[in-house]
Amino acid sequence: MMALITRRTALQLGASAAALGVTGGFALAQSNIKTADATPPKLDIEKGASLRVLRPARFVPPDEEIFRANCARFTKETGVEVRVDFVGWEDITQQTAVTANTGAGPDIILGFNEAPHIYTDKLVELSDVAEYIGKKYGGWLPLAQKYGKKHGTNNWIGLPFGASGGPLVWRKSAVNAAGYDAPPDDLDKYLDLCRKLHAAGKPPGFALGNAVGDGNGFANWLVWSHGGFLVDEDNKVAINRKETVEALKYLQELYKTFIPGTIAWNDISNNRAYAANEIWLTANGVSMYFALKRDEKLRPIADDTQHSLLPKGKLNVSPMAGLTLNAMVFKHSKAQNAAKSLLSFLLEKDQYDPWLQANLGYWSQPLENYSTSAVWESDPKVSLFKNTMRSNFWIGYKGPISQASAAANADYIMVQMCAAVASGQSTPEAAAAEAERRARRFFRS
Repeated sequence: MMALITRRTALQLGASAAALGVTGGFALAQSNIKTADATPPKLDIEKGASLRVLRPARFVPPDEEIFRANCARFTKETGVEVRVDFVGWEDITQQTAVTANTGAGPDIILGFNEAPHIYTDKLVELSDVAEYIGKKYGGWLPLAQKYGKKHGTNNWIGLPFGASGGPLVWRKSAVNAAGYDAPPDDLDKYLDLCRKLHAAGKPPGFALGNAVGDGNGFANWLVWSHGGFLVDEDNKVAINRKETVEALKYLQELYKTFIPGTIAWNDISNNRAYAANEIWLTANGVSMYFALKRDEKLRPIADDTQHSLLPKGKLNVSPMAGLTLNAMVFKHSKAQNAAKSLLSFLLEKDQYDPWLQANLGYWSQPLENYSTSAVWESDPKVSLFKNTMRSNFWIGYKGPISQASAAANADYIMVQMCAAVASGQSTPEAAAAEAERRARRFFRS
C-alpha cells in the first residue's frame, strides 16, 4: 500500500487530523495533554526535499488514515512531499535490512523493537528531536528509553511511536463457568483454568508459529514467568537453565489444552479462531476486540470479552514486552533535516493525539503526558493498554538491546524452542540446550 502526499492531496487531507471531529467513522474526543516549555531543534529543511516513509500495515483501519493525514499536514506546512508505504508485518524486517545494506530506499522506516540497534552505523542520531519532545511531553516511558537509546549511552537512534500490548483476551462467561472470576496469576491455577476450559469445549489457544507479535509474546512470557531469560545482565547466554526447563515442562501440560494447529499460527490466526468461537482465551492487541465490537454479528463476543495482564507466575509483575513501533532515519537520505522534522511533527500533540485515539489503544503512547489522552477513557476494556510502555521487559531480556539480541529474536530462538517441545519433537532439556547453541552464534563472549 502506498500513498504519495503532494501539496494537492495535503490540502484535501490535512484538515482531517487537525480537527477533533469525525475521521473514518471514528469520533475523536478532546484530550487534556499538558506541555512544558521546550525549544525545538533548529532543522533547516533541505531545498526541494521529499521523503519516503515505510511502516507496518495497520491492524486498526483509522491508524493508516490519520497517519496519512498527518503527513499531509506536514506537506501543507513545509512543501515537502511525503510518500508513505505500508507493508506486511513479516516484511518490514526484511525491507529494513535491504534498505540498510544497499544504502538506498526509504528515508524513514518505522520498524519494530530493536531494529535501530541493528543498523546503528547506518542511522542518523535523533537525540535533538528526542530531547525536545521528551521535555515538552513529560518524558519518555521506560520501554521507549530502552528501545530508543543506544545501550549504555544517552544517544537516541530510534524514536518509539508506541507499543502494542498483548494481554490475555478472554470470554467472561467461560472463565466464570470454570470457577474463576478472572485468569489467575498463579501458574498452577492458570493451568487448572485452561484444563477446565478445554474440558468444557471452550479451549485456549496461543501462537507457537513464527509470529512477530503473538509468537514472541507467548514464548517470552512462558520463560520469563518462570524466572528464565535468554541472556543475563552481562550479555551471556543463560537460556539453558532450570527455570527454562521448568517453563517447557509446564508448556507440555498447557499445550494439551490448546486448540489444534497453534504450532503454525501467525499473528492473525488467533483473531480468526476467537471470532469463530473456536478459542475462548488467548493473548492479543486491542484490535481484535474492536473488530468484534464493530461487527453486529460478533458484538455478543465483544460484550463477553475481557482483558487482563498475563499471569505473573514466579515474578512480582506481569512480564510483558510491548511490540514497539520504532522510527529511524537513514544516513543515505538526502533530506535528513526534513526527515527529523517530520518525526518531530508527528509526535506533537496536534498530530499524535488524534493518531493515538484513532488507534483505539492498539499503540500505547511512549511519552508520559499522552497518558491523559481521551482514548483511555473511551472504553473501560481499553484502559489496561495505557501502561504498555511502562514495562521493564524487552526482547532479549535481561541483556542489553543489541544487534545480537535483534538477530536472536529474528531467528525465533525462543519461539522455536517452545514449539519443539509442544509438538513433541524435543524434550525440554534438549530444546533448552539447542536454544543455547543457537543463541551463542549471536552472543559471542
